[in-house]
Amino acid sequence: MIPLFDIALQVNGFPINDAKIELQRILALNDQDYKLFLESKKQEIVAFHLENNTFYQDFIGLKTISTWNDLPVLTKLNLQIPLSERLSKGYSLKNVYSNKTSGSSGTPFIFAKEKYCHALTWASIMYRFDWYGIDLNSSYQARFYGIPMDFFGNKKERIKDFFSHRFRFSIFDLSDLVLEKMLLKFQKSNFDYINGYTSSIVLFAKFLKDKGIILKDICPTLKVCMVTSEMLFEDDKLLLEKQFGIPIVNEYGASELDLIAFQNPNLEWQVNAETLFVEILDDNDQVVPSGSSGRIVITSLFNKAHPFIRYDIGDIGILDEKSTLQKPILKKLVGRTNDIAILPSGKKSPGLTFYYVTKSIIEDEGNIKEFIITQTKIDSFEIEYVSDIDLTLEQIKKIELAFELYLEPNLHCAFIRKNKLQRNSSGKLKQFNSML
Repeated sequence: MIPLFDIALQVNGFPINDAKIELQRILALNDQDYKLFLESKKQEIVAFHLENNTFYQDFIGLKTISTWNDLPVLTKLNLQIPLSERLSKGYSLKNVYSNKTSGSSGTPFIFAKEKYCHALTWASIMYRFDWYGIDLNSSYQARFYGIPMDFFGNKKERIKDFFSHRFRFSIFDLSDLVLEKMLLKFQKSNFDYINGYTSSIVLFAKFLKDKGIILKDICPTLKVCMVTSEMLFEDDKLLLEKQFGIPIVNEYGASELDLIAFQNPNLEWQVNAETLFVEILDDNDQVVPSGSSGRIVITSLFNKAHPFIRYDIGDIGILDEKSTLQKPILKKLVGRTNDIAILPSGKKSPGLTFYYVTKSIIEDEGNIKEFIITQTKIDSFEIEYVSDIDLTLEQIKKIELAFELYLEPNLHCAFIRKNKLQRNSSGKLKQFNSML
């Protein structure tokens, strides 16, 4: 089979072949050589941004940096300025990979990655998927993700799906009628694996349970299911294993960074130590011992276009006591759960639908700092937001149209500007809450 996925990456300027070679070189290092590699990359990436990135220079300011722990922790709020002001010397929007974060933490922003760094991300994903016999160039994916509803955005994603050898199930409507159509597609297709948002896949499994159907029985080619973007609770994992009849693999990542942790065949949540340096810090920015909980703070070792150095991703986690420098194991992750919105028509939409709804208010100028959406009644939503200025009538109309496009008509939205938003006990903002 022609490796269309690799070819598409190469054509778009992502040197996947070089990235695969680099990744294998890192993986082959022994313990001592890996330690030297890690220290070298940490020093290299800091030195590069201190010399070539005015945003990071200003962020460090006059602080004296003698050791790694002297580096201040970068937060999402620090990054809510125009992307052009955060790019390193020699980089522009024309020669980087850029995208928006999902805003699942309630603090969205636009980011950039050096193209080689992004190629390494895909090399890392390919390497880990191969643990389960999945090849992105040939394996057929059943994809439970959202998709832009505008014409050009939709067509762009469909083209990417073609080259990525995947069929996308839109997760904006998960009513029984739609789930029935999904089931028919599985009966007619030779899917190799499932990948997508946890809550959507769990809803599909519950539908199968009510029908008394094991998915593997009607789609025998299925090998594995990878869930991502939201917490996978143990009871949901057991449900998925039973109703799908295949292994369930837990993935943890961030679009602005990389694949952060991926469940290996030994059922360990293995941290990506090849392209990232992951720390667990307390409230005073001090490293906690393995086995203790703290804030997950991550350094991207290869991203020269944009600094992600000691970057607080907004999650709380625990590293396993058996972790080593070269093979950290994530013992527990706290956060990333989303409710389900139930609409007047009976349609069900997962909380991550609101990523697509709120994309319309994620502006490069950084006016919207944080937001929370709450469903107060079956047809009513409150959007609480923190911003420098009030939303304009034009912006409000744009959001209301997005609700109609991605959810359904005749929904009521109330907009409430606040100085700050209420956080939960872990310090995170939950982007969507339902009071129903």
